[in-house]
Amino acid sequence: MNATLETNLFNSEDYQRIAKAIAFFRQNHLTHPDLITVAHHVNLSEYHFQRLFTKWVGISPKRFLQYLTLEYAKTKIAQSKNLLDLTLDVGLSSPGRLHDLFINLEAMSPGEFKAQGEGLEIRYGVHDTPFGQALIATTVRGICNLFFLSSVETDDFERMLYLEWKKANIVQDRSATQEICEQIFQPSTLKSQKPLPLLVKGTNFQVQVWKALLNLPLGSMTTYQTLASMIGCPTSARAVGNAVGQNPIAYLIPCHRVIRETGELGGYRWEIARKSLILGWEACLIEDNL
Repeated sequence: MNATLETNLFNSEDYQRIAKAIAFFRQNHLTHPDLITVAHHVNLSEYHFQRLFTKWVGISPKRFLQYLTLEYAKTKIAQSKNLLDLTLDVGLSSPGRLHDLFINLEAMSPGEFKAQGEGLEIRYGVHDTPFGQALIATTVRGICNLFFLSSVETDDFERMLYLEWKKANIVQDRSATQEICEQIFQPSTLKSQKPLPLLVKGTNFQVQVWKALLNLPLGSMTTYQTLASMIGCPTSARAVGNAVGQNPIAYLIPCHRVIRETGELGGYRWEIARKSLILGWEACLIEDNL
């Protein structure tokens, strides 16, 4: 899998095929479709599908699917029950923590929140990633947005950026976000790792939830109820779920690691297929580091 990360040849069309295949697997899991059936569903031969999938994640589709079962998810939930006692030092000692080691989150002040980005310059670019195209926006104080895009929604997400920062000076500048994209999705290619600062705009409660998400080790899964307990609001699971859904910086603030108590994935702002692929990808990273 590391070879995939180092190639810098992320291909959105490849991602779309893999996402379509995983969605087909999940929708038809009771009938256990074979590899040939799934390959034909994405208009590839069995050989080319197997090769494409292995290039993307480093393991076979069959093995990857083991990380997406309800049984696997329930096991990860059970392991996360001790998160109430989790300290940052314990989290940082987890194998394969990778990105989380280098994230610093800063929240805007209430005055800045109300100002809607006035006086702020935001530069953004759209990049290919292992999980499809992503719009990355940054300021001098840190990354302020990371949106995953579908193949037809780039303009919509650009409008979303303008709506979120109504009074900011927003400039399309892919060169300003290229290095950030590499640091997020190709960390093994960089000679040194710098901290990734994040700048978020939200209510005190939302920021509290987003900070709690940063304490979830890579490869872990937890529930909305456990996350609510982590921030000292055990009766606020629904409100926590809403805050998770409003996470403005996908992947780096790992809202994808929160699932339902039943082991089902629940919702995801950036499509359920993408959530399952990210969780499977992370499970592979953890296995590589064991």
